[in-house]
Amino acid sequence: MRPARRSVLVAAGLVAALAAGPLAAPAFAASAPAASPAASARPAGEAAAGPDAEALAAAIAGLPDHDATAALLRVGGDGTWRGTAGVRDVRTGAPALEDARFRAGSVTKVVTASIVLQLAAEGRIDLDGTVQRYLPGLLTKDFAPITVRQLLNYTSGLGPGASLGDTVEEGYPHRFETLTPRQVVAASVAQGPQYAPGTQQTYGNIHYTVLGMLIEKVTGDSYAHQARIRIFRPLGMRHSSYPVGADPRIHGPHNRGYDWIDGKLVDVTDWNMTDRFAAGDLISTTADLERLLVGLFSGRVVPEPQLKEMFTLPDVPGARYGAGLERFELNGKVIWGKTGSRPGYATVVAATPDLSRTLVYSVGATDAKGDGQAVAERFAYPAFNR
Repeated sequence: MRPARRSVLVAAGLVAALAAGPLAAPAFAASAPAASPAASARPAGEAAAGPDAEALAAAIAGLPDHDATAALLRVGGDGTWRGTAGVRDVRTGAPALEDARFRAGSVTKVVTASIVLQLAAEGRIDLDGTVQRYLPGLLTKDFAPITVRQLLNYTSGLGPGASLGDTVEEGYPHRFETLTPRQVVAASVAQGPQYAPGTQQTYGNIHYTVLGMLIEKVTGDSYAHQARIRIFRPLGMRHSSYPVGADPRIHGPHNRGYDWIDGKLVDVTDWNMTDRFAAGDLISTTADLERLLVGLFSGRVVPEPQLKEMFTLPDVPGARYGAGLERFELNGKVIWGKTGSRPGYATVVAATPDLSRTLVYSVGATDAKGDGQAVAERFAYPAFNR
């Protein structure tokens, strides 16, 4: 399945040698989950508003299994619940690490959108300014003016960029190769415009790859450093980072990531993410992403009125995305969030607008680049049961 299509499906739902070759399919043994529920106190006779601890515990029970090797869940708001289950490494059976770092995939876009909107608040970027103005020469004369806002809400009309494989199977042999942002964008530009800017919404990494380039041009600084000084450091996200160049490793404590390839479970942890750039190469922890989620929704990351851009859908048919976030409904609740996936890892951040319920999870999904529906139903839905 192509990555763009996979992201749409996941969001609609919510959301043996190792590096040299495949592992033999393991006979999974269940690892006892470590859960720490702590519901808010309520007056006698009043229905509990805290998380559905029973459903959440059931979601992570029995890991590892065929679909996931590990799960790290943090539920907050009116009451909290924490759960960790599965294994760090299927070879050793060592238990999964609660504070593990992981690839957060397209959750990166939340960081990117936040930086752009901060720059807009500072008057350094005009959301109605154009790509042609900020990045002259990037697009050909075939393209009508594309605004920064249209990049943020996926209505730019740009087609998909270059890729080293649309599936894990296709990408695995090329996992240590490099695609620069300019190469990714050049392939998109070569296709010409897909539609007139502002007339359709098409989710895709290309919009945020260009935004990353725009951030670097406007600030004269690297995208990664801007993320560190504007987002990570102020929020205390001490374990969040981006790979340095083509480094394929996750540094620091982490759970290994796996994917089924040709019927065999393969370790896909080490992977060069240069092609994802500002659209998908964030490495983080569930605790750090919870800080990002709460800080963002409470107005401590992006000031008003720019924050409204994240919760505003463009006036086009079927729009679901604002600037970096998606709106959806579950069990009668309006929820805004973002899904992310890279080989071996599926991630979600989501919350109600009033922060009465928040969810962050990282799942060692063995089909992280599939449609994601089963993972969302299993791990995301229970967080919003009540």
